[in-house]
Amino acid sequence: MIVENIYSLNIALDVQHVPSFPLDLYQLSKQPMARFVLWGLYCEDALQKRVPFRDEHLARLQSLKDEGTLITLGPTEASTHVFGVFESESESAVRALLEADVYWREGIWTRLDVYPWIQAF
Repeated sequence: MIVENIYSLNIALDVQHVPSFPLDLYQLSKQPMARFVLWGLYCEDALQKRVPFRDEHLARLQSLKDEGTLITLGPTEASTHVFGVFESESESAVRALLEADVYWREGIWTRLDVYPWIQAF
């Protein structure tokens, strides 16, 4: 009965925005995430050494992309360096994600530098 009265009042006042009000409050309360750039190094012979770990690595990256944490990631053309952009609460959170990756654990990535980044364009 109360719900009906609220919606009746909404219709009577012609306030169309009220039904989404909780969602709007939620979106306003979310802190904007910071962006971070990854610049790292691959081991020697990375293309061959990564083969047994590549499926796991790519599946994890897809999961991070689906949840909005990973913006982009990939190797340089010669596969000597890795570049990525992440959206996260902190640099330490990005570093933890990277260090949990199979490429880091198995030595495919040998150096990971993470920098706070401000996107100008």
